[in-house]
Formats: sequence, C-alpha cells, structure tokens
Amino acid sequence: MPFAPVLHAEWIKIRTLRSLVGSLVAILVTTAAFSALASASADAGTDDTDPLFSVFFGISFGQIAAIAFGTTALSSEFRGGALRLTLAAVPDRRRWFAAKATAIALPVLAVGLVTGVVTLLVGKAVLGASGPTWAEGVRGALGCGLHLTLMALFAAGLAAVLRSGVATLSILIPFLLIVSFVIGDLSAGVADYLPDRAGQVALHSTWDGSLGPWTGLAVTALWAAAALCAGAWSIQRRDA
Repeated sequence: MPFAPVLHAEWIKIRTLRSLVGSLVAILVTTAAFSALASASADAGTDDTDPLFSVFFGISFGQIAAIAFGTTALSSEFRGGALRLTLAAVPDRRRWFAAKATAIALPVLAVGLVTGVVTLLVGKAVLGASGPTWAEGVRGALGCGLHLTLMALFAAGLAAVLRSGVATLSILIPFLLIVSFVIGDLSAGVADYLPDRAGQVALHSTWDGSLGPWTGLAVTALWAAAALCAGAWSIQRRDA
C-alpha cells in the first residue's frame, strides 16, 4: 500500500479518538494559561531576568499534554489486537510506523505553532514594554512548536518500545516533573542535554549553558530520533 493512504488511515484513527483530540486542546490551553500567569507575575514586579521564558513558561506543562498525545496515539495499537489488524492491512511495518509518526507529528506541530503565537501575543500584551522583542518572540513561538512536536515523537518512540501507554507515562511524567529538576539543580551542564531542557533553550532570551537555541532543539531531535529508531526496531522484530 502506498504511503499516502496509510497516513490518511492513521490520521482518521487520531481524529476520531476523543482522548487524542483532548490532548491537542490541552497543549494549547495549558501552555497559554500557565504562561499568562507567569507573565502576570513578572509584570507584577517579581524578579525575572528572562522575559522570553516568562512568556513561554507554560510549555513546561504543555509538553506533558504533548507527551500524553504521542504516547496514547501509539500505545492504542497494542490494545485489543489493533496492531495485528493494522499490519494485516499494511504488511510493511516500517512504512506503517513512518506513517504513524507523521500522523502524530503534523497535528502537534500545527497546534504547537498556534500555541506559540497565542502565547506570545498574550505575553506581549501582559508584559508590554518589559516583554521580549518581536525577534525573540518569533524564535520562541517557532521553538515552542518544534519542541512540543519532538517531545510527542520522543514519547511515541518510547511507547513503541515499551508497548504500554501506562508504562511510558509512568516513566516520562515523573522524569519531567521531578528527575529533570533534581538533575538540573545538581548539575546544570548535564541537565542541558536532557530532552525536555535542551529544547527549551530556544525559549530563553539568554542562556549560560553550552547549548544555543537551535543546537538545543537539535539535541532534543536526536533524543526523538533515537526513540523512534528504537521503536521502529521493536515493531519490526517483535510479534504484533
């Protein structure tokens, strides 16, 4: 079967699952809401030397929704024998996995870019003259969309390896909420290369670490690529 109809079939699966549509909505709402609160706090006089990250602060929570989307979209194939039916229609496992990853990436990228623009406009309105420049803001909006997409793909690749949405979320969410911050406090140099922190370098006006905005996103892209390669290998080698 050609790639285009496989991609279309995977897109139908995604848009007809309410939990996945809800996750996409949560990316926008969570990121924009927490970012607005952070911008309002900064405007109220709190000590904040990074106006760009004040505007995009909510991505720390929005990325959890992106991870939930990528995890659920992939792990749903392992429930009720769905993967066996899918592979009966698309025997080429690599083509199917590529279509699934594309069907995950495209809606998250679209929602992520919209989220970045909305968050930027809200933050600029709240912070006014103390907010980031438009050049920084555009970089942040683009970085927001790319980072959310890469985190969703990273989660999808891990879900393909673990073959369980519960196991994947049980690892990633505590990692994001606890482990990443602990490592960051103990060793900033090591923490810069974690997938969630590297991609967020693009959301800072200034950064003291070794990574820049685009090299940080490149590091997160490498994490996502490694997870997807491991997921593709698992799908190819293991029984459905």
